[in-house]
Amino acid sequence: MRITILYDNTVFRPELNPDWGFSCLVEAYDRTILFDTGTDGSILLDNMEKMNLDPSVVDEVFISHAHFDHVGGLSSFLDMNSDVKLYVPPSFRAVQHVRETIYVNQPMELHEHFYSTGEIDQIEQSLVVQTDRGLVVVVGCSHPMMEDILSTASQFGNIYGIAGGLHGFRQFELFRDLELICPTHCTQHIKEIKRLYPEKYVEGGAGRVIEI
Repeated sequence: MRITILYDNTVFRPELNPDWGFSCLVEAYDRTILFDTGTDGSILLDNMEKMNLDPSVVDEVFISHAHFDHVGGLSSFLDMNSDVKLYVPPSFRAVQHVRETIYVNQPMELHEHFYSTGEIDQIEQSLVVQTDRGLVVVVGCSHPMMEDILSTASQFGNIYGIAGGLHGFRQFELFRDLELICPTHCTQHIKEIKRLYPEKYVEGGAGRVIEI
Protein backbone atom coordinates (compact mmCIF):
# COMPACT_ATOMS: atom_id res chain seq x y z
CA MET A 1 0.00 0.00 0.00
CA ARG A 2 1.19 3.49 -0.82
CA ILE A 3 -0.22 6.79 0.46
CA THR A 4 0.91 9.93 -1.35
CA ILE A 5 -0.12 13.21 0.26
CA LEU A 6 -1.16 15.61 -2.49
CA TYR A 7 -2.59 18.49 -0.50
CA ASP A 8 -1.79 19.63 3.02
CA ASN A 9 -1.22 22.72 5.16
CA THR A 10 2.52 22.06 4.93
CA VAL A 11 4.81 20.62 2.28
CA PHE A 12 7.26 17.74 2.50
CA ARG A 13 8.65 18.61 -0.93
CA PRO A 14 9.50 22.32 -1.24
CA GLU A 15 8.46 22.65 -4.87
CA LEU A 16 4.84 21.84 -3.99
CA ASN A 17 2.14 24.25 -2.85
CA PRO A 18 0.85 24.22 0.74
CA ASP A 19 -2.74 25.21 1.45
CA TRP A 20 -5.41 24.62 4.08
CA GLY A 21 -7.02 21.31 3.17
CA PHE A 22 -6.24 17.66 2.61
CA SER A 23 -6.02 15.13 -0.18
CA CYS A 24 -4.02 11.98 -0.72
CA LEU A 25 -3.69 9.19 -3.24
CA VAL A 26 -4.16 5.66 -1.93
CA GLU A 27 -2.70 2.87 -4.07
CA ALA A 28 -3.14 -0.80 -3.20
CA TYR A 29 -4.15 -4.05 -4.84
CA ASP A 30 -4.11 -2.48 -8.33
CA ARG A 31 -6.56 0.26 -7.31
CA THR A 32 -5.89 3.97 -7.17
CA ILE A 33 -8.23 5.99 -4.96
CA LEU A 34 -8.20 9.75 -4.54
CA PHE A 35 -9.07 10.49 -0.91
CA ASP A 36 -10.58 14.00 -0.64
CA THR A 37 -9.61 16.84 -2.97
CA GLY A 38 -8.36 19.75 -0.87
CA THR A 39 -9.68 23.30 -1.12
CA ASP A 40 -8.44 24.56 -4.48
CA GLY A 41 -8.54 22.41 -7.58
CA SER A 42 -5.73 24.33 -9.29
CA ILE A 43 -3.39 23.61 -6.35
CA LEU A 44 -4.41 19.94 -6.27
CA LEU A 45 -3.81 19.46 -9.99
CA ASP A 46 -0.57 21.48 -9.97
CA ASN A 47 0.82 19.39 -7.12
CA MET A 48 -0.16 16.23 -8.94
CA GLU A 49 1.55 17.45 -12.11
CA LYS A 50 4.75 18.29 -10.21
CA MET A 51 4.73 14.76 -8.78
CA ASN A 52 4.14 13.27 -12.24
CA LEU A 53 0.76 11.90 -11.19
CA ASP A 54 -1.81 11.74 -13.96
CA PRO A 55 -5.44 12.31 -12.84
CA SER A 56 -6.53 9.69 -15.37
CA VAL A 57 -4.93 6.90 -13.29
CA VAL A 58 -7.50 7.45 -10.50
CA ASP A 59 -10.19 4.76 -10.46
CA GLU A 60 -12.29 6.05 -7.57
CA VAL A 61 -12.74 9.13 -5.41
CA PHE A 62 -13.53 8.83 -1.71
CA ILE A 63 -14.90 11.94 0.03
CA SER A 64 -14.65 11.90 3.82
CA HIS A 65 -17.02 14.80 4.48
CA ALA A 66 -18.57 17.83 2.85
CA HIS A 67 -16.38 20.60 4.30
CA PHE A 68 -14.91 22.77 1.59
CA ASP A 69 -11.28 22.09 2.49
CA HIS A 70 -11.91 18.47 1.50
CA VAL A 71 -14.19 18.87 -1.52
CA GLY A 72 -13.19 22.23 -3.01
CA GLY A 73 -11.01 20.61 -5.65
CA LEU A 74 -13.53 17.97 -6.70
CA SER A 75 -15.07 19.75 -9.67
CA SER A 76 -11.65 20.63 -11.10
CA PHE A 77 -10.53 17.03 -10.73
CA LEU A 78 -13.70 15.72 -12.40
CA ASP A 79 -13.06 18.09 -15.30
CA MET A 80 -9.88 16.07 -15.83
CA ASN A 81 -11.30 12.63 -15.04
CA SER A 82 -15.04 12.06 -14.67
CA ASP A 83 -14.84 8.33 -15.39
CA VAL A 84 -14.62 7.44 -11.70
CA LYS A 85 -16.73 5.88 -9.01
CA LEU A 86 -17.42 8.39 -6.24
CA TYR A 87 -17.98 7.36 -2.61
CA VAL A 88 -19.60 10.06 -0.50
CA PRO A 89 -21.37 10.30 2.87
CA PRO A 90 -25.14 10.92 2.66
CA SER A 91 -24.64 14.46 3.98
CA PHE A 92 -22.83 15.36 0.75
CA ARG A 93 -24.85 16.68 -2.18
CA ALA A 94 -25.17 14.74 -5.40
CA VAL A 95 -22.41 15.37 -7.94
CA GLN A 96 -23.03 15.55 -11.65
CA HIS A 97 -20.65 14.54 -14.43
CA VAL A 98 -19.34 11.48 -12.67
CA ARG A 99 -19.73 7.87 -13.74
CA GLU A 100 -21.29 6.61 -10.51
CA THR A 101 -22.02 8.00 -7.05
CA ILE A 102 -22.37 5.71 -4.05
CA TYR A 103 -23.68 7.02 -0.74
CA VAL A 104 -22.11 5.25 2.24
CA ASN A 105 -24.18 5.55 5.40
CA GLN A 106 -22.93 2.51 7.29
CA PRO A 107 -19.77 0.40 7.55
CA MET A 108 -19.27 -1.60 4.40
CA GLU A 109 -16.79 -3.38 2.19
CA LEU A 110 -16.08 -1.34 -0.92
CA HIS A 111 -13.91 -4.01 -2.51
CA GLU A 112 -11.81 -6.85 -1.21
CA HIS A 113 -9.31 -5.22 1.21
CA PHE A 114 -11.07 -1.82 1.09
CA TYR A 115 -13.71 -0.64 3.56
CA SER A 116 -15.55 2.44 4.75
CA THR A 117 -16.52 3.18 8.32
CA GLY A 118 -19.70 4.67 6.92
CA GLU A 119 -20.81 8.14 7.92
CA ILE A 120 -20.22 8.46 11.68
CA ASP A 121 -22.20 11.09 13.62
CA GLN A 122 -23.82 12.17 10.35
CA ILE A 123 -20.69 14.01 9.24
CA GLU A 124 -17.71 11.92 8.21
CA GLN A 125 -16.56 8.57 6.86
CA SER A 126 -13.04 7.15 6.88
CA LEU A 127 -11.31 4.83 4.43
CA VAL A 128 -9.90 1.55 5.77
CA VAL A 129 -7.41 -0.54 3.81
CA GLN A 130 -6.25 -4.04 4.75
CA THR A 131 -2.49 -4.56 4.43
CA ASP A 132 -0.18 -7.42 5.37
CA ARG A 133 0.57 -5.56 8.61
CA GLY A 134 -3.04 -4.79 9.49
CA LEU A 135 -5.58 -2.09 8.75
CA VAL A 136 -4.60 1.44 7.79
CA VAL A 137 -7.25 4.07 8.51
CA VAL A 138 -7.22 7.21 6.35
CA VAL A 139 -9.14 10.09 7.94
CA GLY A 140 -10.16 13.52 6.69
CA CYS A 141 -10.58 15.60 9.86
CA SER A 142 -11.70 13.08 12.51
CA HIS A 143 -14.72 15.16 13.49
CA PRO A 144 -16.37 12.14 15.15
CA MET A 145 -14.80 10.85 18.34
CA MET A 146 -11.60 8.96 17.57
CA GLU A 147 -12.79 6.13 19.78
CA ASP A 148 -15.79 5.70 17.48
CA ILE A 149 -13.66 5.83 14.33
CA LEU A 150 -11.22 3.20 15.58
CA SER A 151 -13.95 1.02 17.03
CA THR A 152 -15.87 1.04 13.76
CA ALA A 153 -12.76 0.37 11.68
CA SER A 154 -11.62 -2.46 13.95
CA GLN A 155 -14.59 -4.62 12.94
CA PHE A 156 -12.61 -5.26 9.75
CA GLY A 157 -9.45 -6.39 11.56
CA ASN A 158 -6.56 -5.17 13.69
CA ILE A 159 -5.53 -1.56 13.11
CA TYR A 160 -1.89 -0.98 12.16
CA GLY A 161 -1.86 2.75 11.50
CA ILE A 162 -3.69 6.00 10.87
CA ALA A 163 -3.04 8.91 8.52
CA GLY A 164 -4.84 12.20 8.00
CA GLY A 165 -6.36 15.07 9.92
CA LEU A 166 -6.90 14.47 13.63
CA HIS A 167 -8.45 17.85 14.54
CA GLY A 168 -8.42 18.43 18.33
CA PHE A 169 -7.83 14.78 19.23
CA ARG A 170 -6.25 14.43 22.70
CA GLN A 171 -7.05 10.86 23.76
CA PHE A 172 -3.49 9.91 22.94
CA GLU A 173 -3.69 6.57 24.74
CA LEU A 174 -5.96 5.31 21.94
CA PHE A 175 -2.88 5.23 19.69
CA ARG A 176 -0.67 3.17 22.00
CA ASP A 177 -1.13 -0.06 20.01
CA LEU A 178 -0.71 1.53 16.58
CA GLU A 179 2.55 1.22 14.66
CA LEU A 180 2.16 4.17 12.30
CA ILE A 181 0.74 7.64 13.02
CA CYS A 182 0.83 10.36 10.36
CA PRO A 183 -1.07 13.44 11.58
CA THR A 184 -1.78 16.06 8.90
CA HIS A 185 -3.91 19.08 8.00
CA CYS A 186 -6.09 20.18 10.94
CA THR A 187 -4.30 18.23 13.70
CA GLN A 188 -3.89 20.62 16.64
CA HIS A 189 -1.58 18.50 18.81
CA ILE A 190 1.06 17.23 16.40
CA LYS A 191 3.93 18.07 18.77
CA GLU A 192 2.36 16.04 21.57
CA ILE A 193 1.76 13.05 19.30
CA LYS A 194 5.34 13.20 18.04
CA ARG A 195 6.68 13.46 21.60
CA LEU A 196 4.59 10.53 22.87
CA TYR A 197 5.12 8.25 19.87
CA PRO A 198 8.44 9.24 18.26
CA GLU A 199 9.07 5.80 16.74
CA LYS A 200 5.58 5.61 15.25
CA TYR A 201 5.26 9.22 14.10
CA VAL A 202 5.54 10.02 10.38
CA GLU A 203 5.72 13.63 9.24
CA GLY A 204 3.01 14.66 6.78
CA GLY A 205 2.99 17.45 4.22
CA ALA A 206 2.31 17.54 0.49
CA GLY A 207 4.71 15.24 -1.27
CA ARG A 208 5.17 12.76 1.57
CA VAL A 209 4.93 9.15 0.40
CA ILE A 210 4.17 6.41 2.94
CA GLU A 211 4.72 2.83 1.87
CA ILE A 212 3.34 0.00 4.00
